[in-house]
Amino acid sequence: MSTKSLHVAAGLKNLARIRRFVEKAATALGVDPAAIPDLLLAVDEAATNIIVHGYQGREGPIEVEVARQGDGLLIRLRDEAAPFDPTAIPPPDLSLPLEERAIGGMGVYLMRRCMDQVSHSCPPQGGNELILIKKGVFYGDHCVSSPG
Repeated sequence: MSTKSLHVAAGLKNLARIRRFVEKAATALGVDPAAIPDLLLAVDEAATNIIVHGYQGREGPIEVEVARQGDGLLIRLRDEAAPFDPTAIPPPDLSLPLEERAIGGMGVYLMRRCMDQVSHSCPPQGGNELILIKKGVFYGDHCVSSPG
Protein backbone atom coordinates (compact mmCIF):
# COMPACT_ATOMS: atom_id res chain seq x y z
CA MET A 1 0.00 0.00 0.00
CA SER A 2 1.50 3.31 -1.11
CA THR A 3 1.01 6.00 1.53
CA LYS A 4 1.62 9.69 0.98
CA SER A 5 1.81 11.99 3.99
CA LEU A 6 1.92 15.68 4.81
CA HIS A 7 2.82 17.37 8.11
CA VAL A 8 1.66 20.96 8.60
CA ALA A 9 1.10 23.39 11.42
CA ALA A 10 -2.51 23.78 12.47
CA GLY A 11 -3.64 27.04 10.94
CA LEU A 12 -6.39 28.14 8.59
CA LYS A 13 -3.65 29.39 6.23
CA ASN A 14 -2.69 25.73 5.63
CA LEU A 15 -6.14 24.52 4.53
CA ALA A 16 -5.38 25.19 0.85
CA ARG A 17 -2.09 23.29 1.20
CA ILE A 18 -3.92 20.31 2.73
CA ARG A 19 -6.52 20.32 -0.07
CA ARG A 20 -3.80 20.49 -2.77
CA PHE A 21 -1.92 17.63 -1.11
CA VAL A 22 -5.01 15.40 -0.95
CA GLU A 23 -5.96 16.22 -4.54
CA LYS A 24 -2.45 15.45 -5.86
CA ALA A 25 -2.09 12.27 -3.78
CA ALA A 26 -5.53 10.99 -4.80
CA THR A 27 -4.84 11.74 -8.46
CA ALA A 28 -1.44 10.00 -8.29
CA LEU A 29 -3.11 6.93 -6.77
CA GLY A 30 -5.61 6.78 -9.66
CA VAL A 31 -8.75 8.22 -8.09
CA ASP A 32 -11.47 9.10 -10.59
CA PRO A 33 -11.61 12.93 -10.87
CA ALA A 34 -15.39 12.82 -10.27
CA ALA A 35 -14.75 11.62 -6.69
CA ILE A 36 -12.20 14.30 -5.76
CA PRO A 37 -14.64 17.12 -4.80
CA ASP A 38 -16.21 14.91 -2.10
CA LEU A 39 -12.76 14.00 -0.77
CA LEU A 40 -11.69 17.64 -0.63
CA LEU A 41 -14.88 18.79 1.09
CA ALA A 42 -14.60 16.08 3.77
CA VAL A 43 -10.91 16.77 4.41
CA ASP A 44 -11.46 20.51 4.48
CA GLU A 45 -14.23 20.14 7.07
CA ALA A 46 -12.15 17.73 9.18
CA ALA A 47 -9.03 19.93 9.11
CA THR A 48 -11.05 23.07 9.86
CA ASN A 49 -12.59 21.35 12.90
CA ILE A 50 -9.13 20.30 14.13
CA ILE A 51 -7.79 23.86 13.74
CA VAL A 52 -10.76 25.81 15.08
CA HIS A 53 -12.25 23.49 17.69
CA GLY A 54 -9.37 21.14 18.51
CA TYR A 55 -6.47 23.53 18.85
CA GLN A 56 -8.63 26.64 19.49
CA GLY A 57 -5.97 29.01 18.19
CA ARG A 58 -3.04 27.20 19.84
CA GLU A 59 -0.16 25.82 17.83
CA GLY A 60 0.06 22.15 17.01
CA PRO A 61 0.66 19.70 14.20
CA ILE A 62 -1.69 18.06 11.74
CA GLU A 63 -0.60 14.98 9.85
CA VAL A 64 -2.55 13.94 6.76
CA GLU A 65 -2.03 10.54 5.12
CA VAL A 66 -3.60 9.35 1.88
CA ALA A 67 -3.47 5.69 0.84
CA ARG A 68 -5.30 3.16 -1.25
CA GLN A 69 -7.09 0.56 0.85
CA GLY A 70 -8.67 -2.17 -1.24
CA ASP A 71 -11.23 -0.53 -3.53
CA GLY A 72 -11.23 2.65 -1.48
CA LEU A 73 -9.18 5.66 -0.62
CA LEU A 74 -8.23 6.14 3.03
CA ILE A 75 -7.47 9.59 4.41
CA ARG A 76 -6.11 9.71 7.95
CA LEU A 77 -5.83 12.96 9.91
CA ARG A 78 -3.85 13.00 13.17
CA ASP A 79 -3.50 15.82 15.65
CA GLU A 80 -2.34 16.46 19.20
CA ALA A 81 -5.40 18.45 20.29
CA ALA A 82 -7.67 17.48 23.18
CA PRO A 83 -9.57 14.27 22.44
CA PHE A 84 -12.79 14.88 20.53
CA ASP A 85 -14.88 12.31 18.67
CA PRO A 86 -16.78 13.95 15.80
CA THR A 87 -18.58 10.68 15.09
CA ALA A 88 -20.45 11.14 18.39
CA ILE A 89 -22.10 14.33 17.07
CA PRO A 90 -25.74 13.61 16.19
CA PRO A 91 -26.89 14.55 12.69
CA PRO A 92 -28.53 17.97 12.41
CA ASP A 93 -32.32 18.15 12.16
CA LEU A 94 -32.60 19.40 8.60
CA SER A 95 -36.38 19.59 8.87
CA LEU A 96 -36.13 22.62 11.18
CA PRO A 97 -36.11 26.11 9.70
CA LEU A 98 -32.59 27.52 9.50
CA GLU A 99 -33.17 30.05 12.29
CA GLU A 100 -34.23 27.23 14.68
CA ARG A 101 -31.23 24.96 14.06
CA ALA A 102 -28.33 24.73 16.48
CA ILE A 103 -25.18 26.50 15.34
CA GLY A 104 -22.52 24.12 14.07
CA GLY A 105 -22.58 20.43 13.29
CA MET A 106 -22.84 20.81 9.52
CA GLY A 107 -19.14 20.05 8.93
CA VAL A 108 -19.44 16.60 10.51
CA TYR A 109 -22.69 16.04 8.60
CA LEU A 110 -20.94 16.92 5.32
CA MET A 111 -18.03 14.56 6.13
CA ARG A 112 -20.51 11.72 6.65
CA ARG A 113 -22.37 12.54 3.41
CA CYS A 114 -19.19 12.74 1.33
CA MET A 115 -17.47 9.62 2.67
CA ASP A 116 -18.51 6.00 3.07
CA GLN A 117 -16.86 5.62 6.47
CA VAL A 118 -15.81 8.10 9.16
CA SER A 119 -14.15 6.74 12.30
CA HIS A 120 -12.28 8.26 15.23
CA SER A 121 -9.83 6.96 17.80
CA CYS A 122 -7.55 8.36 20.48
CA PRO A 123 -4.04 6.93 19.96
CA PRO A 124 -2.09 5.86 23.07
CA GLN A 125 0.26 8.83 22.64
CA GLY A 126 -2.74 11.21 22.85
CA GLY A 127 -4.54 13.42 20.41
CA ASN A 128 -6.96 12.24 17.76
CA GLU A 129 -6.96 10.08 14.67
CA LEU A 130 -9.77 10.54 12.18
CA ILE A 131 -10.11 8.07 9.32
CA LEU A 132 -12.15 8.91 6.23
CA ILE A 133 -12.78 6.21 3.62
CA LYS A 134 -14.38 6.58 0.19
CA LYS A 135 -15.00 3.33 -1.69
CA GLY A 136 -15.19 2.62 -5.41
CA VAL A 137 -13.20 5.68 -6.48
CA PHE A 138 -10.52 4.19 -8.70
CA TYR A 139 -10.41 3.99 -12.47
CA GLY A 140 -11.59 0.57 -13.55
CA ASP A 141 -14.01 0.23 -10.63
CA HIS A 142 -17.57 -0.41 -11.73
CA CYS A 143 -18.73 2.99 -10.54
CA VAL A 144 -17.80 5.95 -8.43
CA SER A 145 -19.82 5.71 -5.23
CA SER A 146 -21.96 8.62 -4.29
CA PRO A 147 -23.15 9.68 -0.86
CA GLY A 148 -26.51 8.52 0.47
